[in-house]
Amino acid sequence: MSTSRVVIVTGASQGVVAETVKAFRAQGHRVVATARSIAPAVEADAGIRANAVSPGIIKSPMHPAKSLAMLAGMHPVGRMGEMSDIVNAILYHDSAPFVTGEILHVDGGQSAGQ
Repeated sequence: MSTSRVVIVTGASQGVVAETVKAFRAQGHRVVATARSIAPAVEADAGIRANAVSPGIIKSPMHPAKSLAMLAGMHPVGRMGEMSDIVNAILYHDSAPFVTGEILHVDGGQSAGQ
């Protein structure tokens, strides 16, 4: 068996101007569908696993300092995500060889219950 792996990082709609949110979300759904469609048995038998990481609001220089508290309050965990949260999610997929076709929401609980 090969050790091939695929991790797809999808974008989130936060920080995108209102006109493009629908198109951006539609693209994200296509990425998720791609991860799920390449995960079935034929690819899995070849050692290829496909998983996606779907981030929430990740702290970056694009966020003005005055908006940080408001953005943190949008997450049940009470903070914005850090780049290290995304990196750790990708490393999780790498260390979990029995996981394929899954979407890992790294969003501080925003998508919980949806």
